[in-house]
Amino acid sequence: MTKFVFVTGGVVSSLGKGIAAASLAAILESRGLKVTLIKLDPYINVDPGTMSPFQHGEVFVTDDGAETDLDLGHYERFITARMKKLNNFTTGQIYESVIRKERRGEYLGKTVQVIPHITNEIQDYIHRGAEGFDVALVEIGGTVGDIESLPFLEAARQLSLRAGRDETAFVHLTLVPYIASAGELKTKPTQHSVQKLREIGISPDALLCRADRRIPDDERAKISLFSNVREDAVISVWDADSIYKIPQMLHDQGLDKIICDKLGLSPKPADLSVWNKLVYALEHPKAEVTIGMVGKYVDLTESYKSLTEALRHAGIHTESRVNIEYIDSEEIEEKGVGSLAKYDAILVPGGFGKRGVEGKIAAARYARENKIPYLGICLGMQVALIEFARNKAGLTNANSTEFDPEAEHPVVALINEWQNHDGKIEKRDANSDLGGTMRLGAQTCAVKPGTISAEIYGNEVTERHRHRYEANNHYLGRVEEAGLVVAARTPNEGLCEIMELPRTGENAHPWYIGVQYHPEFKSTPRDGHPLFISFIKAALAHKQSTSQRKAA
Repeated sequence: MTKFVFVTGGVVSSLGKGIAAASLAAILESRGLKVTLIKLDPYINVDPGTMSPFQHGEVFVTDDGAETDLDLGHYERFITARMKKLNNFTTGQIYESVIRKERRGEYLGKTVQVIPHITNEIQDYIHRGAEGFDVALVEIGGTVGDIESLPFLEAARQLSLRAGRDETAFVHLTLVPYIASAGELKTKPTQHSVQKLREIGISPDALLCRADRRIPDDERAKISLFSNVREDAVISVWDADSIYKIPQMLHDQGLDKIICDKLGLSPKPADLSVWNKLVYALEHPKAEVTIGMVGKYVDLTESYKSLTEALRHAGIHTESRVNIEYIDSEEIEEKGVGSLAKYDAILVPGGFGKRGVEGKIAAARYARENKIPYLGICLGMQVALIEFARNKAGLTNANSTEFDPEAEHPVVALINEWQNHDGKIEKRDANSDLGGTMRLGAQTCAVKPGTISAEIYGNEVTERHRHRYEANNHYLGRVEEAGLVVAARTPNEGLCEIMELPRTGENAHPWYIGVQYHPEFKSTPRDGHPLFISFIKAALAHKQSTSQRKAA
């Protein structure tokens, strides 16, 4: 029978509940337990797919095509279990499910209410996501005291009551701010947060106290006294320069033992050697590169969370420090591409909408003409295709119908029909709901022999997608004749999955690749990702050759 650990937060958001939950899960997994994580999001959106990155940050995509909270990316990076649709659900999904049941008459004419119908539905979703695991860590989004989170907290309280004393544990993450003018840490916000949680009927078994420094023992004792939490269960979680140090930090303070004792578990001792090796590699690089990331959401780097982590993972596996500098593509439109000259490689990530797209196209051209390693992801591939079509294939007015519906040469367009990861035929048109027009989830396709992509992936590639527009097959022949290589296509529709420039010939380039999918979603610190590792190796080679030319 699965045991549950509920992770809640208080005082303010963005304290790192997802990292804390994932880190605890990593420790429990290292002790031989089969662990999963579930994220409950209190917003009424059915999923984050139609939300602006400025509102929500990155949208993470699972193999089975779910658009989920970015915390699921943290989960996959910290534990070996792969996330699915069942690992994330929202208030919108819960209410949608309950309303459908009511319309079908499943409640037998009863008045449908938050308690018990909504809370029972939440518990059913939690149990489905946890099935087959020893321990399920359930992260409840928002903060204690938010009106939106109350049904989730009440459902957790009810589940704990029904399951029994040794079947559930509660971990509460809260803020202990340092007030510079007073020169001291303040525990009152934590006291009030725990008090609010206890009013709901939940008493935390452990407190994770976030601060910019270690919390002294006397302050921990004070928090313990006023929160009715054992002093050894008041855990100090200070700012770290790497999220991959958090598992060791929590283990050193005995959090995993506290939770195992509460759940009546006696697994083997924790083995965090893999995390210690990763941290050592991060702190002892043998080389350094700087990547210029040209995007439109650069004011909120959470929009590219999986991408920045994937680059850092590649750094671990190439023994290099990867510095990432964000360049607003609108700034390139206004000031030109001169700022790109200093970078060892250029990356254009995914995105939606017309704003800043000409700056991305200019960045792709600069990388192509100056032989700088280039990686285009999703829209980053599409802008590279548009640029090549305009400047090498004679299609001067090439564009995407996303940016110009009346484009003379729509080399990127809305494809009406495709086969999803389950083999089901999906259809879309310009009037479809935005949440239903994506190509989502993992798909497998063959890779063209003799390409750089084949060196990276081998014979086939399986990656996750999240996009609406595709390279237009009507124009790919002309673009290929001009020298662009389509290195992989979907097996059924022949849609472009990878494009690259060859290493020899008129269009020779050392490393220039665009991919329609999002490889960052499958990168982990333990294994890295072959595409990003190859990209960083190319950046290192470019930096070395540039240095040699300057020295000569």
